[in-house]
Amino acid sequence: MHYEPELMFFRKLLENFHLNSNILDAAADVVPEFDLGLRRLLFSEPDYFYLFHESLKDLKSNIVYCVSDEYLCSYIFFQLPETEQYLIIGPYTRSDHPLRVVTSCAERLSIPARLLPQLEKYYTDLPFIADESTLLVLVNTFGEQIWGSMDCFSFETTERTIPRNSDSLAMRPENYEPEDAFLSMQILEERYASENRLIQAVSQGLVHKAEMMVTNYSNQGIEDRMADPVRNMKNYTIILNTLLRKGAEAGAVHPLHIDSLSTKFAKKLELINSVESGYALHQEMVRKYCLLVKNHSMKGYSLLVRKVLTRIDYDLTADLSLKAQADFLNVTASYLSTLFKKETGMTLTEYVNRKRIEHAVFLLNTTKMQIQTIAQYCGIPDVNYFTKTFKKYIQQTPKEYRENVSPYSAQNYSDDGQENNKKLYEIV
Repeated sequence: MHYEPELMFFRKLLENFHLNSNILDAAADVVPEFDLGLRRLLFSEPDYFYLFHESLKDLKSNIVYCVSDEYLCSYIFFQLPETEQYLIIGPYTRSDHPLRVVTSCAERLSIPARLLPQLEKYYTDLPFIADESTLLVLVNTFGEQIWGSMDCFSFETTERTIPRNSDSLAMRPENYEPEDAFLSMQILEERYASENRLIQAVSQGLVHKAEMMVTNYSNQGIEDRMADPVRNMKNYTIILNTLLRKGAEAGAVHPLHIDSLSTKFAKKLELINSVESGYALHQEMVRKYCLLVKNHSMKGYSLLVRKVLTRIDYDLTADLSLKAQADFLNVTASYLSTLFKKETGMTLTEYVNRKRIEHAVFLLNTTKMQIQTIAQYCGIPDVNYFTKTFKKYIQQTPKEYRENVSPYSAQNYSDDGQENNKKLYEIV
């Protein structure tokens, strides 16, 4: 097919939106479980081959079908040009209250109560798309590529009951024992795999990748463990905070920094007053944890140098001289100096000065403190020496810098006050 690269790109795009997609071949003997195993749970022996071919009877080419089935699952599917294959996108849900969906389906379809916990997990993990406009734009753009123009295809929205060929659970003998754990195992395995991917992205400081993952989780909806959606959001945010902490820990960030940021978010999440504010906090959390890794990761450093770096980050006002650090770690100054230069590429004094000037830039941009006070906060009480050191790295005195550079609001900075400083100047 001439559009194979476009098809691969389109399916990858759907994957990044956490949307499942399958290519079903009308000539194949086996049809994949396009509903992610829902009918296997509800029916004794679901025949996906039969269901697929029965659904194709009245389908037309060059039409994109937007379908909602009797289980309140939504799909988009259409025949791929020049083939006997069909692309099916979904399932996804348009309801952000999984428990209501489960209750509605259970009542209409006589689903046994013992299946409700698994069904709730199923619907909770489905991508939640309240507004399909973005998805339809993506499908429309892909349609233009494979059919040539918008005039060559059309959309059709319908509610379709996919044919059954099996008895429902309600009709089975009482002694029938379904594989109740099957769906739960699938869902839990995928959830833990997704969480591990998020931890890995944060551990590498990959802001964009981690943000995309958290957006995908948001699209899946929040499990209704309590009747109050805001409380559910707070509980979910607590879990996310824990995962992000694990990511920062895997990124070799010292617990001092992790605990400081985690505590701030623990306080912020209790102020969540709507589901929307919870989602906004999620984006802030993932961004700042990734920046924390970027600024404070100690991967590749020896334990001794890690202790030095942590002590510097923890308190810039302390005595951070080579002799003081060596005495604190019970090693010789010459050994520490050689090791530190080898692993960081600079002397201990140069590293400390850079860190102090970085913090000075942050304070100059986010506070109205007097320059003498800023010097003290940066561990250089002698304001003349502070000014001389500042000019060495920034090419301006602190006063000139404050006058020439427009102040940035504090909200533009990471909690450690480092990442955005790098955007304001380059130490030479």
